[in-house]
Amino acid sequence: MSPLGIIRTALPNMDRETRDQYVLVIQAKDMVGQMGGLSGTTSVTVTLTDVNDNPPRFTHSKTLFLIVPKSLPVQSVVARIKAADADIGSNAEMDYRIMDGDGPGMFNITTDEETQDGVISLLKPLDFETKSSFSLRIEATNRNIDSNFLSMGPFSDITSVKVTVEDVNEPPVFSSPLGKMVVSEDASVGTSIGRVSAHDPDTTNSAIRYSIDRNTDLERFFNVDALSGVISTAKPLDREANSVHNLTIFAIESQDPTQIGKGSALITVLDINDNAPVFAIDYETLLCENAIPGQVIQTISAVDKDEPLSGHRFYFALAAPVAGNLNFTLRDNKDNTASILTKRGGFRRQEQPVYRLPVLIMDSGSPALSSTNTLSVRVCDCDSDGVALSCGAVAYTATGLSTGALLAILGCIITLLVMVLLIVTMRRRRKEPLILEEERDIRENIVRYDDEGGGEEDTEAFDMVTLRNLNVIRDPNVRRDVTPDTPTFFHYPSGARPSYKSLPDNVVFREFIWERLKDADVDPSAPPYDSLQTYAFEGSGSVAESLSSLESLSTDSDQNYDYLSNWGPRFKKLADLYGNCDGTSVFS
Repeated sequence: MSPLGIIRTALPNMDRETRDQYVLVIQAKDMVGQMGGLSGTTSVTVTLTDVNDNPPRFTHSKTLFLIVPKSLPVQSVVARIKAADADIGSNAEMDYRIMDGDGPGMFNITTDEETQDGVISLLKPLDFETKSSFSLRIEATNRNIDSNFLSMGPFSDITSVKVTVEDVNEPPVFSSPLGKMVVSEDASVGTSIGRVSAHDPDTTNSAIRYSIDRNTDLERFFNVDALSGVISTAKPLDREANSVHNLTIFAIESQDPTQIGKGSALITVLDINDNAPVFAIDYETLLCENAIPGQVIQTISAVDKDEPLSGHRFYFALAAPVAGNLNFTLRDNKDNTASILTKRGGFRRQEQPVYRLPVLIMDSGSPALSSTNTLSVRVCDCDSDGVALSCGAVAYTATGLSTGALLAILGCIITLLVMVLLIVTMRRRRKEPLILEEERDIRENIVRYDDEGGGEEDTEAFDMVTLRNLNVIRDPNVRRDVTPDTPTFFHYPSGARPSYKSLPDNVVFREFIWERLKDADVDPSAPPYDSLQTYAFEGSGSVAESLSSLESLSTDSDQNYDYLSNWGPRFKKLADLYGNCDGTSVFS
């Protein structure tokens, strides 16, 4: 077995915090280290483990100053402090605590297990006006203390923390966040209900003005005095419509209107007896013709919008006008219901199909209120089990009309209405013209030519002079069975009738119309009734007379067109065409 080499410490009190690792080179020789022996070397790393031989120490000054706003929320972190410990691992773990001072109830300190920091948190709300600063003494202690090193203690350290509360402008605060108030339903307008109170928590102690959030009082039932905070009614109240009003009250600083505090006022409306009881539902009461005396035909109940503290108690009775009737009676069941009973039998629909029974209902309020409700009882034909088959009035067969007779009368009425409609329609049609638009003989022939002409110079396709010249003599076909005798305004000797151009303008049109009328009268194909004649004649009243090239072909007169040169640039083209040539050679 080879001998072992033992490594031992050469110095006492080795300090890991100073040097935690050593590297050794170890040589081994044979022949007991004699000359000529062989040797070998190896490296050995020696690591020192930690012991808790260092206490925690606060590295900052003995007093730590902190400034926090007074609006800091509860459970918020105020600050972090740290005590340094040269040890590592569990030997560096420590606990923090507040030893004394005026802040144990306001602050708390815990250990962050990851960083070993002391975390100071807020336990209660800060109030600058109540206390503006706090002094704390905080101790940090090692959690795991090694008894072998107690002589190096104590293993703790103490520091002082001074917390100063910073003043900020805060909104007004209500003395009570929720104010509960009650008001009677019959309270008159302006009745005071209660008072809210708020104050400015700042040292300035500004005056407060109050107002109601109208989103919580849309119908404006209440008002609040801006200075005193007294809440009063502004409108009549109705508990049945709204029994509880939850108002939000604003408290606004006079010096800084942006600072607004909010409070609540819960107003309960107390009930009064202001509603009379009525039928619970609209009853449909059926009475069989074979009903016997004393039979219950309907059980009625009532409802009341009011809510008395002792509960409802209703009283039922027949109204005075029918209290002594011979047909029905009422029995109060003492349980807020009543029964309607028959007094006799032998009801007949032919005699009276419907009975109307007024019922008086009274409550037990103070003062008592009542209402009269009408119960309609219909007489019905029922089967043996009392199931209604048919209800209401029936017609007497002896004196009434049968169904067939009613149908016949209805048919006659419908027939008369149809006849009246036909007569009116025919009269309207007679007012229309006898000859329809498409059947009228216009006495005009429409000739369609699907070719395009050559303009004014095209004189071969149609005889334009014959179509448009008024002085062309036409030879109409004379009717042999009628001798035309057309009157005229001017009498001319035979063969001496002047041309249209030589006649006065007013005579020209008359003569033209009479001539066309004469042609229509002697036309053998003309119908025996009036027809439409179209007279496409413009007259001859132009100062310059006609400039048409169509008429110029049938005239031999030498027309002087030199005046066209005086009519301006618009007539320059005509002046060039007609000014230097005679009328007969225009189209040559």
